[in-house]
Amino acid sequence: MPSVATIPVIDFAGVRAGDAAALARAGREIYDACTTIGFFYIVNHGVPQHVIDAAEEAAHTFFAFPVETKRRAAVNKRHRGFNSLGDATMYQATRPDYKEFFSIGLELPEDDPDVLAGQALRGPNNWPDFMPSLQPVLYGYYEAVAQCGADLLRAVAVGLGIDEHFFASRYTKRMQRTQMVYYPPQPPQSDEDQFGVAPHTDYGCITLLWQDQVGGLQVREIANETWVDAPPMPGSFVVNVGDLLARWTNDRFRSTLHRVINASGRERYSIATFYDPTYSATVDPRDLGTAAADVRYPPVAAGDYILGRINDSMGYRKKLAAQQQEQPGQQEKTA
Repeated sequence: MPSVATIPVIDFAGVRAGDAAALARAGREIYDACTTIGFFYIVNHGVPQHVIDAAEEAAHTFFAFPVETKRRAAVNKRHRGFNSLGDATMYQATRPDYKEFFSIGLELPEDDPDVLAGQALRGPNNWPDFMPSLQPVLYGYYEAVAQCGADLLRAVAVGLGIDEHFFASRYTKRMQRTQMVYYPPQPPQSDEDQFGVAPHTDYGCITLLWQDQVGGLQVREIANETWVDAPPMPGSFVVNVGDLLARWTNDRFRSTLHRVINASGRERYSIATFYDPTYSATVDPRDLGTAAADVRYPPVAAGDYILGRINDSMGYRKKLAAQQQEQPGQQEKTA
């Protein structure tokens, strides 16, 4: 495999405008990026700048509250809400990530059929009562990025040589999660195993990341096993393949290790959107063109896979699992 020294940049304007030739071109470029480094930037992505600016300002406001106040919206069993420093430890990491984050998902009422049935991670968001302005701003960002994500998957499908609308029916009730993330400056005396986010791969299909101008994101280049910077690029999203899409493509697409080291001496902010399918969507490599004889992975429900990965990395999930083992009769259906 050839070495990839820089992360490719793909112009998405024509795709968002509905141009068929632009969709075909982007599909080829995305396929090339996803089968080599597993990362790319998109520019002219169509998410209005004022929506991004409002979400960034909201992140600054939210994380400036005292931690005791933020804990009033502490993460719940649906993986919605505030996670403080030390709440997330990536698999194989020796120390928790040096970050805070606030998570939202698809807004569903308590009487939604899937919520009533106890489908994991489903339900209303855990909005903070101390910052009522957050809900319209962050959920507006969530919906705008979802539209971009849908077009991204059209290009992915075209690049794979399947129907461009293949993913749409698998996203009718998406498991999209969006996180505002705050990285305090890492202390100068930090150990070499302390990261803003330790080396990891993402769990789901695709991730769309907005990052501020501080920098610190690095991607593991596969061919020569070196770390490549993913520097901030105004007007862009960084996009990467997650483990679920790598599995779906039978490892044609690469879910690549990446990490964050905030050595800038400044605060760093980002907003990550994990654009993932409906919980019950079947992830089967045969559906993306893999011959039955070559399949490496059995079919799996998208939500079951993602839930398992969240349970492995989030401290509050491990505590919940331990409590359920102690009280097996009290398990929550909506864990």
